[in-house]
Amino acid sequence: MTLRDALVDLPQPDAVARDAVHERAAEILRPSGALAWLDEIAAWVAGWQRTPRPSIDRPTGLIFAADHGVAAATKVSAYPTGVTEAMLAAFEDGRSTISAFARIVGADVRAVDVGVGRPTGDIRYEPALDEARFDDIVDTAFAEVDRLDGDLLVLGEMGIGNTTPSAAIAAALAGGEAAAWVGRGTGIDDEGLERKRLAVREAVNRIAGITDPLEILREVGGAELVAIAAAIVAARRRSLPVVLDGYVVTTAALPLAVAAEDALDHCTVGHCSAEPGHRRLLERLGKKPLLDLDMRLGEGSGAMAAVPLIAMACAGVTAVPTFGEWFGE
Repeated sequence: MTLRDALVDLPQPDAVARDAVHERAAEILRPSGALAWLDEIAAWVAGWQRTPRPSIDRPTGLIFAADHGVAAATKVSAYPTGVTEAMLAAFEDGRSTISAFARIVGADVRAVDVGVGRPTGDIRYEPALDEARFDDIVDTAFAEVDRLDGDLLVLGEMGIGNTTPSAAIAAALAGGEAAAWVGRGTGIDDEGLERKRLAVREAVNRIAGITDPLEILREVGGAELVAIAAAIVAARRRSLPVVLDGYVVTTAALPLAVAAEDALDHCTVGHCSAEPGHRRLLERLGKKPLLDLDMRLGEGSGAMAAVPLIAMACAGVTAVPTFGEWFGE
């Protein structure tokens, strides 16, 4: 199934289960509205888990990793591209930050190589991916989601230089001055920031006239961004709620929201990163982050950090009695 085809006839949440949680939350043994936002999260989970008793018992994480041609061709990151491969090894050995976070919350995490050592095209001058590779990555992501045995999906990424294609996607689809979408990423210096801004402008200018959001993703995105977008859609087709991570993951989701207005209804955003474009992007998508801690690591770490809060939200309406239950009315 192509990504475009998968966006047709998307499943909708179970309104009965969602409304049941709203009704119970209104009667819970605490002041009305005291935990309104958490109650809303619990109802969101209930709708996608299709049960009036939502819970987070088997959170799982997928991290997609890949290399970028633009990062290999010009210095747009404070780190060399070889760090992507090194980090993939750390994920696989369970020694990364996301691995440590996952152990605390009882989550399984799997890292998926969709392009390490096989960089995309230099987006300044050529498409990131040809159509065949784009479709292969979509198939890989769908297969990875199909393998999951979880009740909440955390999505993360690893790819040195990937805030550059992310900024290009955001600028191409959300508009405005390209430089406004470009941040320092992993901490690049002033000269590097100027190179990065120029790279984004060149990429966006190259695709001027292209309006199809999925084509923009193929032209100026990256292998891990495509995989994230496909995983989001695959999770939707399984009615699996998703927690998005920072700027890169949220940018990968943007073409889906442009292609289908409700494509991200099963997604929440774990945190707002320190990248300046992320807050603007969340406003564009109408998404409120669960955490705002100036994190800028990636890996899915900020999204994983939000998992306990989501689990607490569910417990707050399922493990607490209503007034009627407590007082026997």
